[in-house]
Amino acid sequence: MHSTRFKILKRMLCLGIIGWAGPTFAQEAPVKGIVLDVSGQGLPGVTIKAENEKTRKSLVTTSTGTGLFSFANISPGGPYRFIFSSIGFKTDTLSGYTVTTGQQIALSIKLKEQSNDLQEVTIGYGKSKRNEITGAVTSVKPEEFNRGVLSSPGQLLQGKVAGLNITRSGNPTDKPAVILRGPSSFREGAQEPFYVIDGVPGASIDLVAPDDIISMEVLKDASSTAIYGSRAANGVIMINTKNSGKGLGKLSYSAYAASESISNSIDMATGDELRTYLKDNGKTLDKISDDGSNTDWLKEVTKTGFSQNHNLNFNGGGENSSYGASLNYLDNQGIIKTSGIERFIARANMEQRLLNNRLKLNLNLTNSNTVNDRIASQVYNNMFTYLPTVGVRRADGSFSEDPSRTTGTGGYYNPVALLENNKFQGKTNLYLINGGLKANIIDGLDFNAMVSMQNEQINENLYNNRASMLKQGFNGYAERSSVKNTQKVFEGYFNYDKVFADHGLKLLAGYSWQENRNGDGFQTSGQNFVSDDLLWNNLGLGNGNGSTVVNYGNTYISTLRLISFYGRAIYDYKGKYLLQATLRRDGSSAFGINNRWGMFPSVSAGWNIDREAFMENVTFIDQLKLRAGYGVSGNSVGFDAYTARLVYGAQNGSYFYSNGKWLTAIGPIQNDNPNLKWERTATLNIGLDFGLFNNKLSGSIEVYNKKTTDLIAPYSVSTTQYPFNVLTANVGAMTNKGIEFTLNSTPVKTKDFSWNTAVNLSHNKNEITSISNDLFQANEFYTANVGGRGQSGALGYQVIKEGLPLGSFYTLRYAGKDANGKSMFYDKDGNAATGNTGFEHFTVTGSAQPKLLYGWNNTFRYKQFDFNFFIRGVYGNKILNATLADMNAPIYASQTNIAKVTLTEPISDDKAQFVSDRYLESGSYLRLDNATLGYTFKIKGSKTLRVYASGNNLFIITKYKGVDPEINMAGQTPGIDYRNFYPKTRAAIFGLNFNL
Repeated sequence: MHSTRFKILKRMLCLGIIGWAGPTFAQEAPVKGIVLDVSGQGLPGVTIKAENEKTRKSLVTTSTGTGLFSFANISPGGPYRFIFSSIGFKTDTLSGYTVTTGQQIALSIKLKEQSNDLQEVTIGYGKSKRNEITGAVTSVKPEEFNRGVLSSPGQLLQGKVAGLNITRSGNPTDKPAVILRGPSSFREGAQEPFYVIDGVPGASIDLVAPDDIISMEVLKDASSTAIYGSRAANGVIMINTKNSGKGLGKLSYSAYAASESISNSIDMATGDELRTYLKDNGKTLDKISDDGSNTDWLKEVTKTGFSQNHNLNFNGGGENSSYGASLNYLDNQGIIKTSGIERFIARANMEQRLLNNRLKLNLNLTNSNTVNDRIASQVYNNMFTYLPTVGVRRADGSFSEDPSRTTGTGGYYNPVALLENNKFQGKTNLYLINGGLKANIIDGLDFNAMVSMQNEQINENLYNNRASMLKQGFNGYAERSSVKNTQKVFEGYFNYDKVFADHGLKLLAGYSWQENRNGDGFQTSGQNFVSDDLLWNNLGLGNGNGSTVVNYGNTYISTLRLISFYGRAIYDYKGKYLLQATLRRDGSSAFGINNRWGMFPSVSAGWNIDREAFMENVTFIDQLKLRAGYGVSGNSVGFDAYTARLVYGAQNGSYFYSNGKWLTAIGPIQNDNPNLKWERTATLNIGLDFGLFNNKLSGSIEVYNKKTTDLIAPYSVSTTQYPFNVLTANVGAMTNKGIEFTLNSTPVKTKDFSWNTAVNLSHNKNEITSISNDLFQANEFYTANVGGRGQSGALGYQVIKEGLPLGSFYTLRYAGKDANGKSMFYDKDGNAATGNTGFEHFTVTGSAQPKLLYGWNNTFRYKQFDFNFFIRGVYGNKILNATLADMNAPIYASQTNIAKVTLTEPISDDKAQFVSDRYLESGSYLRLDNATLGYTFKIKGSKTLRVYASGNNLFIITKYKGVDPEINMAGQTPGIDYRNFYPKTRAAIFGLNFNL
């Protein structure tokens, strides 16, 4: 309750301001006011809720561009309280006002900026203020997101979160590879974090347009992720989108147009350079391989890629209901001709409040339609290695090709012909409907329920026309597949939140049920078409012959179910001492019959040191919190309904004779393992959060030890004991130990100018600690068998072995040239010879795991101008440049093109291209990832228009000789560049944001 004198002063001030504003408000409004920040500037877009303290009925409005607001239809009576809330500011309330007919109430309030420790963060099945969190959670807001031509929400976080390693190529149809705090699995595709979108676990990120996201939380340690049990060992990323609004309807529109070009390439020999090199070495090209041309094949297959993105969002609401809707359109043309992505996303949501806000109902609908135009994988290699001495087409208009040649892995194909004669298109329709309710049973006790269904329809189309070298003799080949995947989820949980004097208690208890039905579809093919005009659209026009075999694919239906019970308790004493414990019990049909159920516990504690009495006189410290936590979470990514079961299939090379024909035999292709279970990751995390000098300097330090056990790998077994010779079993273990540092600072902040800077650094050490146990033994696994031209006998160029990190390179050691100019290699004793090329001479030569990840973001604001630049990079990793090795092949110079560096190699060196540590290069780089300059126009009321110009991937500092050092770090074989790299792009972007 405010004093009478203070009320009179406020009314005089507000009436003066409102009177000066003149016609902004109708004179009959009984309640008027203004909202200011601490410097006295009007705050636009503040939500003001007028609530009758007796009846609980309320009205909502928002402030204008100058901070003014009014309530014209407020009913006489009271007392009323007015609640002021805005993102980034502390919520404040003015209470005890009685509305009387014929009298006017004038309000004025200054909102204080909300410090980071008071901001709410989504932690799974609820929210907590940052000063209450005891786990490692990083929150990223829209103003901190990456800007540019983005086709996946994951790209928004690249370089923004300490310990989060995101890599992507320039291909618009590829998703980025995401790893948090190092790899925790041997399996391909089993290292990505678990996504939760608006409370829906496992929802597809392809349903979310980047412009619709209002925050993303990255849950790093097990004390934060264990609430999601067997799916959270790789971390959890919570995505929160714009939902139904409050108050008057708000309309926002954002758009950009972009132009992209290749940022870097490999310098290949021109036609004349190749001819000269061969002539100087006494060799020539045959007539088919030389028509006098100087063709730049990379230029022939690439173009300037133009992209556009449009996002329209509308939301609003009244006293008891609110709504929201958005539309997003993305057209991202690739820089390689015929490649690109086109996507349309529509979202609608609503919320209804009943029983004086004690019951809330919400419904959300999302539909995403994506068309991916892809290219043949052989294009990546041939756009560099196809001979530049021939033109794209012959004189008769046909492509310059030699059907008899298949030199090199993947074949020797005219890359332009590959693009024009082969079409690959994927269409994905995603539909998600989810609804929920929140019921306030008694004061402090809520019941929440959510049900969702996600339907994914994937249609893949392929057509190799009658001239295609990929399907010689098929006279036109078409292939189509259609697969439907569905996911149904039910979540029901109770939340209890109560404060008892100095004690705060939050309790959570819930149940979850999920069913995934995948592979519901078919595949078929046809060939020998009369015309190429219809592509794959009428397979009935194909005319097979007696030997035609229809490709039905290997699609099959599988149903997987997951049932869970979970609970969490959060306790705090005087806001100083914090304690959290969680427990989840998961049951999954994917695992062996003996291990269907598992427990995932965690416990963590926090100490807000800044709230202690002995800190009262330490004025420069605003926040100081020590955290520690330990927990266990699981990894079931990559499992399907039959992973642990005996599976029968076709036996390659095994036949039986029946009715005059030899038929393929059916037999076991996968063993049953009743003991198979999820991989388990236990994490110990210690963190320190700090805020200094009125929070002008804040950040955190995290130290963690993450140990993963029961790693899954295939092991050879005796067929006298098992039907099949390989068994998938839980055997291995690995650790990730690291430290992360985040620092945010506002060195300068005045009325007209501000500078915000943020730095994050992370170091992680990965080590495989075991690949054997009492039942299954293995000394090492060899992986990454990419092959080398002319090189045989290599089982792989990476090794999985105890004591080494995942991604350890296993190659020959290059020893230079002998007197005849031929490549030599060291044996295990250090002796150099040209003959030391056998696999017995291979050894560990480096690691793909980086020693340091870093990002540095800076934002400057001067009046209505804003400027941002963002630098990120990696240090201490190695890349196997197998692409350059394949191109550095002088003895094949008359068959495929060579790199410019090869022009100095002796043509007699038949081992120059052998994969060795000669091609193991530093993967360190520093990249100016983005720079943006913007200007905001303030229009009448709260309307704003921001225009900006942005550049992506403006420059890079690196010693790497390949296309780009940002190589995929996910999967079992990270850090390998091998003829499959879609070039990175440099983009110029022009955009606008308009808010009504």
